[in-house]
Amino acid sequence: MPLTLSALAQHTSLRLRVLAGADRLDAQVRWVHTSELADPAPYLEGGELLLTTGLKLDTADEQAAAAYVRRLAAAGVVGLGFGVGVGHDTVPPVMVRAAAAAGLPLLEVPRATPFIAISKAVSAAVAAEQYQAVTAGFEAQRELTRAALAPDGTAALLSRMAAHLGGWTALYDASGAVLAAAPEWAGRRAARLAGEIDRLRGLPAPASAAVAGPAGTEDRVELQSLGTGRRPRGYLAVGTEERLDTAARYVVHAAVALLTLSLEQSRAQQEVQARLAGALLRMLLAGECDHARTVAGGMYGSLLDAPVRLLMAEPADGQAGGADALALLAERAEAAAARLGDPVLSVAEEGRLIVLAAQDDKALAAVSELAEAEDALAAGLSAPADPEDVPTAHRQAEGALAVAQRRGANLVEHGEVGAGSVVPLLADEAVRAFAQGLLRPLREHDATSRGDLVASLAEWLAHHGQWDAAAADLGVHRHTLRYRMRRVEEILGRSLDDPDVRMELWLALKTEQ
Repeated sequence: MPLTLSALAQHTSLRLRVLAGADRLDAQVRWVHTSELADPAPYLEGGELLLTTGLKLDTADEQAAAAYVRRLAAAGVVGLGFGVGVGHDTVPPVMVRAAAAAGLPLLEVPRATPFIAISKAVSAAVAAEQYQAVTAGFEAQRELTRAALAPDGTAALLSRMAAHLGGWTALYDASGAVLAAAPEWAGRRAARLAGEIDRLRGLPAPASAAVAGPAGTEDRVELQSLGTGRRPRGYLAVGTEERLDTAARYVVHAAVALLTLSLEQSRAQQEVQARLAGALLRMLLAGECDHARTVAGGMYGSLLDAPVRLLMAEPADGQAGGADALALLAERAEAAAARLGDPVLSVAEEGRLIVLAAQDDKALAAVSELAEAEDALAAGLSAPADPEDVPTAHRQAEGALAVAQRRGANLVEHGEVGAGSVVPLLADEAVRAFAQGLLRPLREHDATSRGDLVASLAEWLAHHGQWDAAAADLGVHRHTLRYRMRRVEEILGRSLDDPDVRMELWLALKTEQ
């Protein structure tokens, strides 16, 4: 238990007498410092009991005494011990009045009590407190370790930790979603700190922060990242009404170590599962669905026995932070699957993330929403398909992903690929180069000769080859338009009677718009 001025004043061997500030004797004494300086404040840290004999103090000047006491109080001194029998037979009344006015406890130290005796008493109390904190910390560590080894290890650990601290605790996954909390009501409170977790995620690991609790509470919350790698595997929140003391910090540090160990073990298991998922996906894409079912066993539940959908995501073209966003999406996909209890096959390779899930699973919906909300990613989602048709689903998702990249969309579903105009799909450098090469002879002709062949061709194609309507819009005679179309055929060396030629010319014109 921390040493207070009250306990020190009641120490029978020291025979201290309280002269002022009796209502503030509950202040904790962190150390003792002796000084005869007129201004010892620059050499103090706060929490000290300052001892002096007043040899250098101007005790005849009321204002000087008041200024001295105010400086001590501002420096965080918790009490002033004035030794009598050396420079002063009694504590000067001016010092008593100054201490009372500043609310600073003033203790008279008798001549028979050397300052070293007070220092030893405080030092012994501090050492006892530290020993008690260490002992309590080791006991708490043993108790938390036993809890972590229980079948419901994480929940048991959080529960014991909350009981030790007299507050609440919560564990978040890498995406910031609450995995577990203790007591049970703390889950809602922890969820309201999602913004603080997001800010912590932006700091280099390991990272920690102390923040105010959610509105309407008096909590002081400490947040700590978990994991040994560059990207945290999770986060721990500890909420208490009071600042954590030394013993409480031992408890928190023990919990951080145990949770980190648990998460790192989970990481190793996830890496093995990721390799298995990659192998299963390759089997499915090779049409070996039965083989994939045999290898998967019961690991993925009934995933390969019902219609599935395949989501494919990659960094969006021209957007910064795509790689980190893709890694975060992979973590959130795993977290959503674990939280919702849905079997999901997630594979990250070659700069892409592929997620295969049952068509109606909530986990798939959650991952799709996350992908759609991330501007640094582009994603494509297939239509429902039987597990035997995963190759088709893969092609559909890949096609939808290509459309998403060209449209600048975050997520495109296969059913949307056929909707809208094909023109946005032409915004590709290879297509543009083809269009420019195809139309270049016509543009060179228009630049040096009479007759606007490019505009005439566009109008004729827009009117489906109807001479009168196209000529009227151009403001020329239909025979003039016929002549121009013959010149187009002569220059290009291609016949406009060929529908493929007309299609290529029309797409080339649309590409250059």
